[in-house]
Amino acid sequence: MTQKKTNWRSFLKLIWQTKPSKWMLGTAIGLSVISTVVGLIVPLFTKNMVDSFSLSAIEPIHIVALVLTFTAQAVAGGLSIYMLNRVGQGVVANLRDRLWRKLLALTVPYYDSNRTGETISRMTNDTGVVKGLISENVTSFFNGIIAIIGSVTILLVLDWKMTLIMLLAVPLSLAVLIPVGRQMYFISKGLQDETARFTGILTQVLSEIRLVKSSNAEPLEYEAGRDRIRKLFQFGVREGKMQAMIAPLISFVIMALLVVIIGYGGMRVSSGALTAGELVAFILYLIQIIMPMNQITTFFTQLQKAVGATERIIATLDADEEDTVRGQTLENAHQPITVDHVTFGYNNGEAVLKDIGFTLDPGKVTAIVGPSGGGKTTMFSLLERFYTPQSGTIRIGETPIDDYSLQSWRSKIGYVSQDSPLIAGTIKDNITYGMDREVSAEELQRAAEMAYADHFIQDFPDGFETEVGERGVKLSGGQRQRIAIARALLRDPEILMLDEATSSLDSKSEIVVQEALKNLMRGRTTLVIAHRLSTVVDADQILFIEKGTITGRGKHEELFQSHALYREFATQQLRIREPIQAEELPEPIRSEA
Repeated sequence: MTQKKTNWRSFLKLIWQTKPSKWMLGTAIGLSVISTVVGLIVPLFTKNMVDSFSLSAIEPIHIVALVLTFTAQAVAGGLSIYMLNRVGQGVVANLRDRLWRKLLALTVPYYDSNRTGETISRMTNDTGVVKGLISENVTSFFNGIIAIIGSVTILLVLDWKMTLIMLLAVPLSLAVLIPVGRQMYFISKGLQDETARFTGILTQVLSEIRLVKSSNAEPLEYEAGRDRIRKLFQFGVREGKMQAMIAPLISFVIMALLVVIIGYGGMRVSSGALTAGELVAFILYLIQIIMPMNQITTFFTQLQKAVGATERIIATLDADEEDTVRGQTLENAHQPITVDHVTFGYNNGEAVLKDIGFTLDPGKVTAIVGPSGGGKTTMFSLLERFYTPQSGTIRIGETPIDDYSLQSWRSKIGYVSQDSPLIAGTIKDNITYGMDREVSAEELQRAAEMAYADHFIQDFPDGFETEVGERGVKLSGGQRQRIAIARALLRDPEILMLDEATSSLDSKSEIVVQEALKNLMRGRTTLVIAHRLSTVVDADQILFIEKGTITGRGKHEELFQSHALYREFATQQLRIREPIQAEELPEPIRSEA
């Protein structure tokens, strides 16, 4: 019971934090009250008309009053619905704004543990449930409460005995609604969870549709999606069962109530204790009570759904986030970077890096090589501050990098990965991505030239305005790499990190990208991960990492003589390298060669 109260409080607190327009909400509720109160006048008018039924008894003023009453009720009701809908849309827009800001600020470990599709579902489906409650059900709830209170009050005045008989239906209805409502809460929560999982599968499969098709995995993914669809169906059926229980039971109570009221009322009319007009008014007021009961039942059903949905929204909003602003501003990154006795394991599990220590000299190239799974990419993630070491420190100069703001630190880093991620948009959009200033055409052209990307860009009819497709699928691997290098060149970083930037390229593309990387690395503190030793044999320092530990360091010649596994790597790789003919190079490189 305590947990349920906490959920309700959390739900109301979350809605209030979106700062809904108080005057609009108050006006909407006020108009709703007016609409309902005006509606309470109609049965009284009907009572008088029935009790003195004759055309001569109906005066023009009565007709005008009735028309004005209906008009006022319609206008007030319409404005109330519109304003509450506007408030609901505003609440959801603010809620989605908070979520969007939060999703961008969440830490990388959060995304390691949560599927993208499920996170998207929080933004779309769960907030949609909240919007539906506020926009569609709040109005009917308030109208219903006011109508019931007003009608019961008038009925007590008309005939308190019949009213008490009618009120006997309340505990019977509550006995049905309370346990059913509790079940609806659990069903709705499960339905939202399954919807999130289904969205997760859709996002994963559709974003990697080429992998699915090339792997002939359509039957496998179909079965996975079908399983989620079946579970959604099962939850939907369970929800339908609950609603099927509610509707007939409420209808039974209503019909029984009508029969009792009409029968008992007819007896009282016969005995003269009640007039025919009062009986008609009583029945009309009873209808004004019955109709809102259905609306209130629907409101509480939707409220249970909204409470379940906001639990997951609140969990996302409460997750740890990066503070990109707090800390010092890094003015000069052209300093030694020292990794001092760093140990790290994902989710505080088994250590991936164990007591790692090395120094990156400013303006020099350091390469990290070694078997797969040794911790090379993890070291990059620590330097990017996606994760925090469990022990040890990383310093630039004499200052721990954690003392600098994330925004300041990352602005000094240029990162080129083996995947070269691109966004859907133009080549220009991708080269200038993340820039906080306007980039001139000359700067854009210069970055493309230094990345050896200008030739293939000029070959496209639309040049820099060429659409690259989702994740850059319209470009080759070498073209995507050169776009990524141009992006890094435009940022003009003082620290450069290259994560196997040529590992997925053919020999011809690799040498072009290598020349572009030489332009990029010039004068910058560079850390390179490479599987191909030919790309790093000229590095100022090579670190050999095995199973999270540095087992060798030095220049290529030194490691070749002193480190057996490095020598094995070098012998296998460097022996099979095929020379690239000068005529295979792009013109700028060919002339230099």
